[in-house]
Amino acid sequence: MIVMKFGGSSVAGAERIQQVGRIVASRLSQKPAVVLSAMGDTTDHLLEAADRALQEGLVSIETIETPHRETMRALALGAEVQAEAAALLGELKSLLTGISLIRELTGRTRDYLVSFGERLSVRIAAAYFRSINLQARALDSWDIGFISDSQYTAADLEKDSWRLIPQALNPLLAEGILPVITGFIAKDRKGNITTLGRGGSDRSATIIAAAMGAEEAQVWKDVDGILTADPGLVPQARPVELVSYEEAAELAYFGAQVLHPRAMQPCKKTNTPVVVKNSYNPGAPGTRIVPVLNQRAVLVRALTSRRKVTLIDIVSTRMVGQAGFLEGVFSAFARHGISVDMVATSEVSISLSLDVTEGLEALTQDLEKIAKVEIKTNKAIVTLVGDVSRSSEILQQTFGVCAALGVQAQMVSQGASKVNISFIVDDSQAAMAVKALHKHYFETEALASIT
Repeated sequence: MIVMKFGGSSVAGAERIQQVGRIVASRLSQKPAVVLSAMGDTTDHLLEAADRALQEGLVSIETIETPHRETMRALALGAEVQAEAAALLGELKSLLTGISLIRELTGRTRDYLVSFGERLSVRIAAAYFRSINLQARALDSWDIGFISDSQYTAADLEKDSWRLIPQALNPLLAEGILPVITGFIAKDRKGNITTLGRGGSDRSATIIAAAMGAEEAQVWKDVDGILTADPGLVPQARPVELVSYEEAAELAYFGAQVLHPRAMQPCKKTNTPVVVKNSYNPGAPGTRIVPVLNQRAVLVRALTSRRKVTLIDIVSTRMVGQAGFLEGVFSAFARHGISVDMVATSEVSISLSLDVTEGLEALTQDLEKIAKVEIKTNKAIVTLVGDVSRSSEILQQTFGVCAALGVQAQMVSQGASKVNISFIVDDSQAAMAVKALHKHYFETEALASIT
């Protein structure tokens, strides 16, 4: 069997749901289970409605209700699903009324609120699938064993889920039923709805694929896969046919938006391939993410960048030969709840990059007790992912390109995973560097394909 997950843009209206129906129907022989996100911008609209109820005491579900009713009408869906949708919309309105009265929005209530998007999405899609003669059944994720902890807005599934998921899905698939399952949400053992945090819908799909021992997990987006660079920055960017889990995770962490690293973890544990496909262009091969690449035919597989980065230089002669100095530095970051991205060290200095631009005064005061601290803002990280066993070649060519542009690398870090090299530049120079490096590695006869 396979798992097919479709994101919000893939189910954003009647035409998109019809396209999803065609894609799913073409793969029935592979016994798919379908996982759906909320339609379009529904999650954002739900949060906006909650904010109005919380701040102004106003209750309105028009931005949620109207597109769902229009979609059902355009798909000519029957009274049964319309009644289900009406019941959910009524429940949503009651929840917003409660928020407007008590003027409070806890993590638990927020998770309950945003769950309406996925719950509406699967009911509408499953009803349409049935109308084109697919034996579809809408399922909330807890119907198939998604039991989570109570860490609202960022929950993890309990171990029992891995046993319960195949127990629930195998009989349905054996009967020829097409499960259409909510992504992103679960329930804790008290019956409260939870959400799985960033990348949650993709994570729902990869959890199901891993638990089921699926042939693969297909994640259908609105791009042709993982690209060699951000297409908004580099129009010539092209899909990468094959990447490893480590490479995909590094690309995602350092700026690529296709898959969140957490979403790949379940399939990585079971060596289940993940395929990123484009629902707007289903004929495109997409990108296949696999446990290990047996051979590396390219120096650089893809590159990405992350802007609005802060660079902190920490200098102290007390570092020399002193055990525990680094512990003191990182303890300061931990006390202030600030995560570090990149690290480079020498005998007397440490350079670190942060995905934070404000609120560093208290951290600085803490660090200045043990070292001289300099904070540099308006920086960017440029990351190259590829065959870092050939790092000398990559560094030589990369910094040759940068030198020709007058771009200075202010910090360099090679990841322990041995698949990425990252460096810091001025934010104003990041786009220029990425475009030039993409041209060098992917648009010319340069050393991109030398083995």
